[in-house]
Amino acid sequence: MNIRELAQKRERETLSPLAAFSDSTCGRGRAEPLCEVRTAFQRDRDRIVHCDSFRRLKHKTQVFLSPRGDHYRTRLTHTLEVSQIARTIAVALSLNENLTEAIALGHDLGHTPFGHAGERALNAVSSVEFVHYTQSRRVCECIEKDGLGLNLTAETLDGIENHTQAGMPQTLEGKIVRFADRFAYINHDIEDAIAAEVMTEHDIPSCLRSVLGHTKASRINTLVMSCVQNSGDDIRLGEEVKDAFDELYRFMFDKVYTNPLCKSEETKAVALLQRLYAHFCDFPNTMPNLYREISREDSVERAVCDYIAGMTDRYAVQLFNELFVPREWAVQ
Repeated sequence: MNIRELAQKRERETLSPLAAFSDSTCGRGRAEPLCEVRTAFQRDRDRIVHCDSFRRLKHKTQVFLSPRGDHYRTRLTHTLEVSQIARTIAVALSLNENLTEAIALGHDLGHTPFGHAGERALNAVSSVEFVHYTQSRRVCECIEKDGLGLNLTAETLDGIENHTQAGMPQTLEGKIVRFADRFAYINHDIEDAIAAEVMTEHDIPSCLRSVLGHTKASRINTLVMSCVQNSGDDIRLGEEVKDAFDELYRFMFDKVYTNPLCKSEETKAVALLQRLYAHFCDFPNTMPNLYREISREDSVERAVCDYIAGMTDRYAVQLFNELFVPREWAVQ
């Protein structure tokens, strides 16, 4: 037996019968030789980590647009925190850690610059329905590798596309990431909001802190332990913790996610992206070759959405300046 086969054997011997097993994956869009060392889900994880879209996450907004401080979250640090939480739960439940990690690392590859403001900007002007989770799958299937895609397994793609409350993954590993995403972003958004002096820890209602914890670490521990202790044939939280967590989300929505101070630059970001969108719809041949091909094979609007969604915050600003801000004239 080679190393991959030994790993697959260990999965069968040690994981829960409810786990997704790499030797019975539903497969890839294109058949390819098996690796002698890595399982199918390990290969998915590695392909995501090494792709261009993953690296660009380090310069994409989480909540605070283009923050100057070194410790605010970006889309990349959020992704890593989701991965850590999800893997902890998967191991505790004897589910497939490699599949869980692959889904977690790929779940936000399709996010626009400027966070959800970018998503709203595109939807306001385009006839193409744009949501980041279907875009994440699209990145993996037909944008990465110059249009060839990453050729991931069906299980990883399903988990990526269904990681939000709008979808329901087919695997328990995908459902873990769905929970871990919320555990991560609500708690690190609290920490970032406190650092930005938008709120304090004591603004969180005491009834929620008494259930969930008084620090980020204690809240995440409470959520993870509740998930581990109450999950079986499905992934779930205990009733008291679930109710408190849902209320914490509502608190954050009012206190941070719709706070004018946090969102003070969003109007500019939306206008910037919509101006770029209009420009490239008028001049699609000025986009890189991959997106010109998409415009011919699909539609110009689809191609422009793909192009803009792949930009980082700073690249979108740089491109806007090059296209619309006059340069200083100087004698050469």
